[in-house]
Amino acid sequence: MEHVPPPAEELARLDRELAELDSRRAQLLTRRAWLLAALRPPAPTAAPGWNPSAWGAPPPGRPGAPAQPWGYVPKQPSAPRSAQNVLLTLGGLLLTVAAVAFTLVSWGSMGIGGRSAVLAAVTLGALIAPAVLLRRGLAATAEALAALALVLTLLDVYAVHAVAAPDTDGLGFTAAASAVLAVLWTAYGLALGKLRLPLPAAVVLAQWPLLFWAWAAGAPALMVGWALLATAVLDGVIALWGKGPGVRVTACLGGAAMGFSALTVGLALSTTASGPLGAAAPGALLLAAVAAALAGAWRAPKGFARTGGVVAGLAAVAAVGGVPAAALSDGWRVLAYLLCGLALAGVVRARLPRDAARGVLAASGAVVAGALVWALPSLAAVLLGPVTLLSDVWAGPPEGFRSALGSTLPWSELAAAPVVLALVAGLLGSAYRWWPSVVRIAAPLGAREETPKPAAASAATGTPDATGTPGAAWTAPSGTGAPWYTVGGAGARRRPSGAALRGAAGAGALALGWGALLLAGVVLDVPYAVAVAGETALVGGLLALAVRGAGSGRGASAVPVTALVAAVSGAVSVGLLSLASEGAAYAVFGALTVLFAGAAVRVGAEVPRAVFAVASVVWGTVLTGFAGRSLALDPHEAAPLVLLVPALTVLLGARLRRNPMALPVELAGALGALVAVGLAVSDAPFLALVLALCGVLAAGAAVRPERRPVAGYLAAALFVLATWVRLAASEVSFPEAYTLPVTVPALVVGVARRRRDPEASSWTAYGPGLAATLLPSLAVAWTDTDWLRPLLLGVATLVITLLGARYRLQALLVLGGVVLALDGLHELAPYVAQVAGTLPRWLPPALAGLLLLVVGATYEQRLRDARRLKDALGRMR
Repeated sequence: MEHVPPPAEELARLDRELAELDSRRAQLLTRRAWLLAALRPPAPTAAPGWNPSAWGAPPPGRPGAPAQPWGYVPKQPSAPRSAQNVLLTLGGLLLTVAAVAFTLVSWGSMGIGGRSAVLAAVTLGALIAPAVLLRRGLAATAEALAALALVLTLLDVYAVHAVAAPDTDGLGFTAAASAVLAVLWTAYGLALGKLRLPLPAAVVLAQWPLLFWAWAAGAPALMVGWALLATAVLDGVIALWGKGPGVRVTACLGGAAMGFSALTVGLALSTTASGPLGAAAPGALLLAAVAAALAGAWRAPKGFARTGGVVAGLAAVAAVGGVPAAALSDGWRVLAYLLCGLALAGVVRARLPRDAARGVLAASGAVVAGALVWALPSLAAVLLGPVTLLSDVWAGPPEGFRSALGSTLPWSELAAAPVVLALVAGLLGSAYRWWPSVVRIAAPLGAREETPKPAAASAATGTPDATGTPGAAWTAPSGTGAPWYTVGGAGARRRPSGAALRGAAGAGALALGWGALLLAGVVLDVPYAVAVAGETALVGGLLALAVRGAGSGRGASAVPVTALVAAVSGAVSVGLLSLASEGAAYAVFGALTVLFAGAAVRVGAEVPRAVFAVASVVWGTVLTGFAGRSLALDPHEAAPLVLLVPALTVLLGARLRRNPMALPVELAGALGALVAVGLAVSDAPFLALVLALCGVLAAGAAVRPERRPVAGYLAAALFVLATWVRLAASEVSFPEAYTLPVTVPALVVGVARRRRDPEASSWTAYGPGLAATLLPSLAVAWTDTDWLRPLLLGVATLVITLLGARYRLQALLVLGGVVLALDGLHELAPYVAQVAGTLPRWLPPALAGLLLLVVGATYEQRLRDARRLKDALGRMR
């Protein structure tokens, strides 16, 4: 019985056999080509001037190349087009130079008839030649002669003005000539459609008639602006309906230049107008520019439409806002422009193209941003101005808020700054409060367009288009009206979400509202006490908002973060401001300490809690410094008072234990201890006292197991350092009398610890006791000219080193070995210096180089020795 495989299996088998046949056929064809090349006789050496192709002989082939038929003539490679273009460019350039030289030099030596004949013949020939060349397919040569003809027509105009009409106005003649040339070259370019140069040249020539006409007529600046705007409109028309990319690009560049110049003229006239009536005329020019930009936006591509919307929005603000601004003082003009910029947001209800409307909204944002940039420097002056009070602390309260800042800003001209900040803050706050309504209003501008897919992709995905057939991909569901930042898809993932935008609006409202209140106090020049109390109250409000918003899970985390940053910044600013008065300083820093401590207790998130706790510790440290100043203590005498806050942080850390807030609090306390050490540096006895107190605090922290690895060593180091400083301050020449009584009981305690816990480290048991004597003795031995102390120290350290090696104690071995080596180096130093003085100067560098060579040659062995030494030390206790 014959087995019939399933259709799928049989199809796979046939595919494999066909693939094997194709592979075998390719191999056989390759072998055949190689055999044909091997059997072909070598080509004879060609005699000079002999062409084998002319006699029907085949050209020589490469081994392995397919055989060519008899009589095959290879195509000769043509010269690269780049070389052709270079030759044509050089030829046209030389002809242009010759024409210029003829016009400027030889023109005056000919009669009027000869001049006319030469001009007519050369120009006519240069204009006719491209047409003939185009019919013969020589397009590049035709372009070169067209460029020559363009230069000749310009020279003709110059020649006609110099000879035929020398008395005419140059500007007027130039305006008429450029208009005539623009028309002629437009007709010439349309007649010879294959040439790429004439039409862009006509566009360039069309830029000048109106401008030179206004200039020749002595028109005022406003008329010049209208001429520039009319030229820009003409360029826009050409850019939309022109023929060819060269024409459109040239028109875009010309329109951008002329339009920018027209807007500059209108803006300059509007801002310098003496009154509202004087600003109306340039406003009309700017409004005409708005109409032209919006008209072009209806037909322009996406990017150009958005640019047109931006230009239209900015021009509208300058036109409408310039009229009331002309009636206001300098400090309030920005408010008029800001109100007009905010009014542009109504474009969401206008029936404009979506991209143009987005451009108008971008212009509105740019106006608002410009107003904020104008107001923010004054806010920075309010926040940073109290820094000047550091040079004269508690000099007495000033009369008003402005005098406390020490700023030279013209506050009378900045009266609108708080209004600007408050207005923008109010709008952002409204958007934050009624965000769903904002999303619903902005939905028409956010809906994304349908973009057709390729046919293959549409067939593969089966996505229906608007007609129900495959062929289009949707990035937003039809009819949902969902804005771009709430719709799924790749485009939506690249943009911020609605929650992020809402949070940014709320954060901006909070920051700007806070700045508006600060600036209002400066502009009104409130009394100093009111300013200090008001800023402190603002800090309290910001802290409450940060505590309330942190961890609320409402998707607006930017608001509590902004409140936290503003609270810390405001606390620093009001703290500096309070330095003018002793009572204000105590009140402000006391209030800040309590406020931040309360915020740290109430807030739920870990990061804000740590920030609040650290800030509270810092403000409390400043308070203790104020206490020393009030008691008329010197800085070193006030240093022990500063340690009160670090002591409280150690107790608080013991209470919090493994709470995440414990570590930031203790680190802030350590910073306060470092400040106390810095204050006591000028007096050695107080420095020793402060170091000892810091050692006590570190020892207290070391009681906790989680702090013992760091705090224990720090306490030992601080105690030893305090001992050294105290001995140096007392000018003790025999420190052993003071250190040995400490070392002996410390070693006894270490021995007892090792007996109770054999696994205890030798550094913990014996390190502090040995260091208390060895290190001060070594420091004194290096300045001792006698031989007895270094000898006794060397013997003691030798015994300690041997004991460490015998009982495998790392602390004894390392401490004893290091001190012994340094003591021996001190004893050998005079002899080494004496020997070095008698040696030639070239010998030390030579010895150093030899040492480096030896070490480099045996680097791997030295590395293994170092590793063995490290392992041996690591195995010790």
